[in-house]
Amino acid sequence: MSASLQNRLVVAISSRALFDFEEENTVFDRDNDAAYRALQHQRLEVPASPGVAFSLVRKLLAFNTPEQARVEVVLLSRNDPVSGLRVFRSCQAHGLPSIQRGVFTQGREPFGYLRPLGAHLFLSANEADVRQALHLGYPAARVLTESAQAGNAHPQEVRIAFDGDAVLFSDEAERVFQAQGLDAFQRHESDKAAQPLPQGPFKPLLVALHRLQQASGSSGMRIRTALVTARSAPAHERAIRTLMDWNIAVDEAMFLGGLPKGEFLREFEPDFFFDDQTGHVTSAARHVPAGHVSSGIANAPLAG
Repeated sequence: MSASLQNRLVVAISSRALFDFEEENTVFDRDNDAAYRALQHQRLEVPASPGVAFSLVRKLLAFNTPEQARVEVVLLSRNDPVSGLRVFRSCQAHGLPSIQRGVFTQGREPFGYLRPLGAHLFLSANEADVRQALHLGYPAARVLTESAQAGNAHPQEVRIAFDGDAVLFSDEAERVFQAQGLDAFQRHESDKAAQPLPQGPFKPLLVALHRLQQASGSSGMRIRTALVTARSAPAHERAIRTLMDWNIAVDEAMFLGGLPKGEFLREFEPDFFFDDQTGHVTSAARHVPAGHVSSGIANAPLAG
């Protein structure tokens, strides 16, 4: 029987999202790909340090038991195969031997492989690859490699925080806000409070996490989620009702009315936070691992 990733949560991740390759990347940007490959070959026996998404990956993999594999993490990278060898060795050195699959494209766009993987999440430091993945319908975020590392206060919990509009939900309401202002946005959302919002790009990931939580069994791990949004009352109601309509509950909800999200996220201590607004992501990255979801009207190309 051939191998299959069905019934698993599949995370595709680039080398720079999982490990700290910023020094090597500087060589790539300053010199060329040949110099980069030479440096990676030179450091083949030197494990890379954990990167921004390392904690998220390590904890998700802890849902796997000898009896049941529930999570699959696949390396999906523009790196060359030699650099990929160092990545695999770094996985072994840091206690992630279950990462056994990888695709290394040596500069070619890798996002096309998300389809055969059936990926529920794609994390990369490459903005263009993330945009293409989102365009194809896959939850994807550009990892801010300068983000703070996740804390270690909750070893048995995978903590993930999501923005609402243009992330879990569509950007329908955000478009009203951008075009007509806050008062029109509040009226729009109050009038439509009982009408669920259309889904955003990260709803499939939230569904997959919900399914993983229900099937967690004897792993000893659990998932804790938070909705962290600039909405405030009365616009909060539509967001909550939408989650109720999806039959998915989040553990915490923060309706901040435009307050900076960073310090609230520092208290929640997520292993990762997803937001479509660059300002919110930058604020968050000073405190927690963060990724930019380049979707919705806030990320639309400017008219030329």
